Amino acid sequence: MIKRVTSCVAIASLWLMISQFSVAEVIHSSQASELKNRFRIDHMVESVTLLIQREYGSAPVIIVKPDGSKWYVSRHPENVKWVDGLTGDMITIDNPMPGPWQLIGKVVEGSIIDKVSALSIDVDPIPQPLYQGERLKLTARLMGDEQKIRLPGLDFLMNWTAKFISDNNPGDENFAAGSVIVGTYRDNGEALDERPDDGVFTSKLNLTQAWGGYTLQVTAKNAVLERQYSEPFRLSTRPINVDIVAPQDLESGEWDLRIVVDENELHLAQTHVEAELVGPAGMRLQVTVSDINSTETLYSLSKVNDFGSYRIKLTAVSTTKAGREIYLTLPELFFNFIKPPEPPPSAEELAAKADVQAKKAEGTAKENALLLLISVNALLIILGILVLLFVRKRSNLKKALAAAQARMDKETRQQNITLELDEIDLSMPEDFDGPKSGS
Repeated sequence: MIKRVTSCVAIASLWLMISQFSVAEVIHSSQASELKNRFRIDHMVESVTLLIQREYGSAPVIIVKPDGSKWYVSRHPENVKWVDGLTGDMITIDNPMPGPWQLIGKVVEGSIIDKVSALSIDVDPIPQPLYQGERLKLTARLMGDEQKIRLPGLDFLMNWTAKFISDNNPGDENFAAGSVIVGTYRDNGEALDERPDDGVFTSKLNLTQAWGGYTLQVTAKNAVLERQYSEPFRLSTRPINVDIVAPQDLESGEWDLRIVVDENELHLAQTHVEAELVGPAGMRLQVTVSDINSTETLYSLSKVNDFGSYRIKLTAVSTTKAGREIYLTLPELFFNFIKPPEPPPSAEELAAKADVQAKKAEGTAKENALLLLISVNALLIILGILVLLFVRKRSNLKKALAAAQARMDKETRQQNITLELDEIDLSMPEDFDGPKSGS
């Protein structure tokens, strides 16, 4: 497989040496740690990138220039770009000062301090034909002076992004789809990546996109560098299609899978389909279809007995006519096993049901009549009690008024007698009709 390499314009070659007077000795970068993290930059170098491995979680290194001045991750000139991570530093210096340099920090003993002048990325090209839903393993590498860079923790120092850009071809499904980010590249030993920190970044791309012409754009960047790789390709439709065939008698619970394979694209004998049937009550059934010898195959699923919704997860493996092994994720399928409706009731059942309803209605009417009678009687009793109370209260009121009137009359007579007695004048002499004496 031919690999395409994108690289920045080669800068002047970097010579690593330690010179004394007129004698020069080339020092390999892996020996830098043995020299107490010292290295020399030649006067011919216009740009250099340092890749430094530190102890996990330690602070970024401090750079001591030949003139004794220091650079820190938080304080350095504009011609210096610095990215720090948990396990290392990536530092690019434009027009570095010639002479001996030194690093201060917890550089891992025996580690390699790489000094490169040209950084690029090497990306595996996309195979053709490439199909929708395919699981694809592509790799990429960060290159320094055309050599693969391997640095523990490099996965945390670089951000890889993969993007599909539609070619906007009329008639393609992805026409006017624009661009979409489909994944990334990682060197973490997970998913399809074989080993962590081996300098090989492995893709994890989502190929469930609309079919048509695209341009793959892979970007690797951080604060120090940005490199890009582009490649046109075509995403083809799936060469395998599977759908559900419902039974004529829905009560039978027997569904079929219809598998259609494009024999112009794939070898039928090397095509295998796996289906996982997931149903109610935690049902899971694994099915493998291997005896595919025609473009259309009908496979009977196991009979289902529980009513409810069912889901079928599908994957397929095959070999293309060009000899490439492929792994496809197919769209999920769904079907429902619904409980059949009850048969209509017979005439006898209808008559019995009507008789029951009539008796129920008669009983309800009797209950309602009895309730009405009780309610009327209760109402009459309540009204009678209220009238009796009203009459009694009225009689008592009349008696009270008569007694009050009598009391008032009595008091009036007593007042009149008292007034008559008060009018008699007790100071006047009594008149006697007999003769006066001494006359």
